[in-house]
Amino acid sequence: MITALLITWLLLVGIQLIYILLVYSRTAFYRQPYRSDPTLLPVPSGKSTDPVQTGVTVIVCARNERANLIELLPLLNDQQYPAFEVLVMDDRSTDGTQLFLENDITALSRVRFIRIDREHEHVTPKKYALTIALKKAIYPTVLLTDADCRPASTDWLAGMVASLQDDNKAISLGFSPYDYQPGFLNLLIRSETLLTAVQYFSLALAGRPYMGVGRNLAYRTSLFFANRGFYTHKNVVGGDDDLFINEVATARNTAVCLDPDTFMWSKPKEAWADWRTQKRRHLNVGKYYKPGHKFRLGLLTGSHVLSWLLGLVVGIVVLVHEVQHRSFTASEWLLLLIGTGLFIFRKLAFWGIVGRISYRLAHTVHWAIIPFVDLLLAAYYGLAGLKTLFRRRKKRLYWR
Repeated sequence: MITALLITWLLLVGIQLIYILLVYSRTAFYRQPYRSDPTLLPVPSGKSTDPVQTGVTVIVCARNERANLIELLPLLNDQQYPAFEVLVMDDRSTDGTQLFLENDITALSRVRFIRIDREHEHVTPKKYALTIALKKAIYPTVLLTDADCRPASTDWLAGMVASLQDDNKAISLGFSPYDYQPGFLNLLIRSETLLTAVQYFSLALAGRPYMGVGRNLAYRTSLFFANRGFYTHKNVVGGDDDLFINEVATARNTAVCLDPDTFMWSKPKEAWADWRTQKRRHLNVGKYYKPGHKFRLGLLTGSHVLSWLLGLVVGIVVLVHEVQHRSFTASEWLLLLIGTGLFIFRKLAFWGIVGRISYRLAHTVHWAIIPFVDLLLAAYYGLAGLKTLFRRRKKRLYWR
């Protein structure tokens, strides 16, 4: 019994070390290609330099986001890039957004908007808005963000689409950190955001892209329409970013962007209820991932949770043996020493590599508390998994 427990613990810690040392390290030590001059367009070699063919449409879907749009649109309009437009999709807003867009954006030469007045039964509202936006986009490359986001610099647009100058690249995955606020909820949000980014960037760099974040994501419209857009998950609330990328991203067509100038800062949820609703939307779409992606992510998250849980169980077993004055066999002692050593090494490796990535990703979490974050996320994912298993009542989800 004890031997089986120790062997299982060893295997789980070993899986974690493989991910940390061979996968996560790709993001930690990734060298971002030199960003092109922002006056250049994302033109694949040998292709037309006509701005109509090479410009970018920035898309913002908004519902009752008037206050945020007042702040965001001037920042988008001032991006340093030769050919782009900002297309705002006003999805049935009732807070004065339409009046603001009709009367107060005349000075923003890059900005235009489309109003959506009703909901459609055959598709979720945000996916409908995005589909219309892609059909109406002037330019063949789109860059997505949300109304409650703020670009890190005026070179955000240029940096995000720079990798699309490569003939083979059709997707650019960006990072969207959350603003710092005091309190435990904000720490949890930033910690989960960091580990999620570590995973999707690292797996993309390992040739296994599986998701992107719609707050900072670029792709070509031709890719969208060639794959029938959101058709396979048109009635799923959420997934306009990760489910679409899960379907169409490949090792060949996907690039990542870790340049701090390209980060898109977001406002975090401030109430636990709002955050739980947001997490339910995210968890709701995960079950639609490709089987291979679900297996890899399940192995990664499961080994993270169980390596900590079994480590606790092993500690309790050792304590009970000490109290009862019982001894381990020689083989059990050997397994215990190896397991303990590997677990400590795994903690140090996680601290070093994820800490370095956090430093690269705008100091999302201070390096000194990475060991605590490691345990915090193991507990969070474990509890979230249990809650998902035993959830009975379903509530309707909304994108906004």
